[in-house]
This record gives sequence, C-alpha cells and structure tokens, in this order.
Amino acid sequence: MKRTIVQPADLSGAALSELKQWLGITRPDEDAQLTGLLQASHDMCEAFIRQLPVECGCEEVVEASGQWAMLSSRPVRAITGVETLAIDGTRSPLSSDHYAVEIDAEGRGKFRLTRTITDDRLVISFVVGIAPDWPSLPDSIRQGMIRLAAFQYRDRDTTTLESPPASIAALLRPWRVVGLT
Repeated sequence: MKRTIVQPADLSGAALSELKQWLGITRPDEDAQLTGLLQASHDMCEAFIRQLPVECGCEEVVEASGQWAMLSSRPVRAITGVETLAIDGTRSPLSSDHYAVEIDAEGRGKFRLTRTITDDRLVISFVVGIAPDWPSLPDSIRQGMIRLAAFQYRDRDTTTLESPPASIAALLRPWRVVGLT
C-alpha cells in the first residue's frame, strides 16, 4: 500500500510565524524557504515518531478484499471515502453498504469489503494526524519541529540529516510509536 498526501499539512501560518520568531527573522523574503524547511521537519518528525504530526488528507490504493486490511499511516482521524479503481484509472464511489471501516484506540484505520465487487483495487480516502492544526500540536512535537527546521536553516550548507539531533529526538521520543516488525 502506498500513501499519497492529497491535502498537505498547512505550515504557512502559525508554524511559519513561530519559526521566524525562533530565528529572529522579520522580513517575508525567506518565507518560501522556511515553509519548505518546516515541511521537511514535518516529514522527518513523521519518520521518527511513525505518526503524522499535523492533519493531512491522504489516499491509499489497496487490493479489494473481504479480509481486514490496515492503512499504513496513523493516527487515522477519519476514513472519508472508498472508491473502486478500474484498470483504466477511472474511479467510482463505492456505497457504504459495500464495506466496513474501523479505527482502533491507537489510531490504526482498517477496512474490508462486505460485498463482492468487479474491480480489484480500491482507493481509500482518510484524514490522518495527531493534531488538526499547528496550534493544537503537543508542545514537545511543536518545539521539536521548530528546532529541527531552525537547525536545518542555520546549518544548511554543511549538514545533511538522516535523523534528528539528540536534543530534538529527546523532545519527540515520547510520541514515538514502537512495535515489533
């Protein structure tokens, strides 16, 4: 299953203002670069904690089956629709009496078909994220993302990060989902 973000997190308002304040930047000429760093910080945060921090609208293409299948992202806030996907790429909405969905207490979304359909692929639309917007994020995640974006801004010519620095990882670690693989 491959997730596609169809509605990215909005990091241009309060998040950008907070980063600019942290860096002491008042002019708007670097807003696009700083927003890009915030998005990269959001992506690295997701990779580290294995959860999307700020709410995004997503889709996954999955095999049509009567067996329960899990969505790859978490925490799922809502499963908003299911469509069939024909071989030629056309989509058709699937009536809600053709499938069942569940979201468990840990934010894992799952679904299954309850009736046989002719197409063999489905597009599942869902909303995923710890918080609906930047101000609603827990302080440790918000501070971790700001510090990570600021770190990348200050060391943009010398550093390529594969994981957050230890001081930033310490802020994010309480939110990290761990499990057996």
